Amino acid sequence: MAPVTTAVRPFICGAVVMPRTLNCDISVKVNIGDVRRSAVRIGELSAATGASSRSLRYYEQQGLLRSRRTANGYREYELDAVERVAFIQDLFSAGLSSQVIRDSLPLAEHTRTEADCSALLTRVREVRDELARQELRLAQRRKTLDSYLAGEATPRGMLGGEKDCCRRWR
Repeated sequence: MAPVTTAVRPFICGAVVMPRTLNCDISVKVNIGDVRRSAVRIGELSAATGASSRSLRYYEQQGLLRSRRTANGYREYELDAVERVAFIQDLFSAGLSSQVIRDSLPLAEHTRTEADCSALLTRVREVRDELARQELRLAQRRKTLDSYLAGEATPRGMLGGEKDCCRRWR
């Protein structure tokens, strides 16, 4: 940057009056953090969402999340990745598979259609119904084990003295 010259009161040197000049060098510091960016790095996305960097890489591997690589190899994600990761985490916590989540990602975008919503609702009902079947099987297994432990039943094929042993399971 060129120095700025400002005239100030004259400097008298003997009989010659010379203008006094002031040379200023101005430097400006810019905090890059204040500049609105269009992307975030993996650590920043992790901090913003609570998802580990490893989870974010897994989401990317499964086709749930997209990133681009910078010249130095860092992953950069679009700013809307925060909302996308929240969507992904909610569906994972509800027990949906990565394939179902990938199929339902259009719902997290502004391009969703009624068909997308209908298909997702059908798939969510299927997952819910499967969970209900699993809960029923678990309840039946727990009831069987409780009856063994209470001495009300014994596993088939147990002979003679072993029955007494099973009654002591309680």
